[in-house]
Amino acid sequence: MKTLAEYEELAAIAHGHLCAGQILGLRLAMFGMNLLGLEDPAGRDRKRLVTYVEIDRCATDAITVVTGCRLGKRALKFRDFGKMAATFCDVRENRAVRISAKESSKQQAKEMFPEIADKNTQQMTAYREMAEEDLFDHAWVRVFIPPEEFPGYKGEKRSCAECGESISFERFERRGDEIVCLSCAGARYYEPL
Repeated sequence: MKTLAEYEELAAIAHGHLCAGQILGLRLAMFGMNLLGLEDPAGRDRKRLVTYVEIDRCATDAITVVTGCRLGKRALKFRDFGKMAATFCDVRENRAVRISAKESSKQQAKEMFPEIADKNTQQMTAYREMAEEDLFDHAWVRVFIPPEEFPGYKGEKRSCAECGESISFERFERRGDEIVCLSCAGARYYEPL
């Protein structure tokens, strides 16, 4: 793996700036990779790793920098739980670790660097130095990843009985004998005009 400073440079490019959330995300992902024993997650170990992120904030972009997991490669999964947490799955060894940021780290940053007035700078400075056990909780977990969720899965495409659009990766509901896409089943985020 790269050093934190090297990852910080890459994260600033990928995200557009460097902030406390980025530092936290980098540290979280590096901790996860160390726990799993993956030395080159974005390189030779990349086919072993699937990552679930639970928030759509700065830390998520940083996590992708360390892990190499991307939505487009189907190795990054987003679950909108609003938590600063991620689960790293080593699919070859069938093991996973979930890591969550401790809210107490913000207060600890204040205590470590009271002379730094800017909260973001204060947290960035502290998050670079804090011990992993002060920043994170972690737990070994079991994650069932069905075949259609794996990178490289080539499944049968179906057509929605209502809108006629093509559906990939088993993302449909059955209504009697018909297959209906999730949008037509009521999960759409848009309203047709």
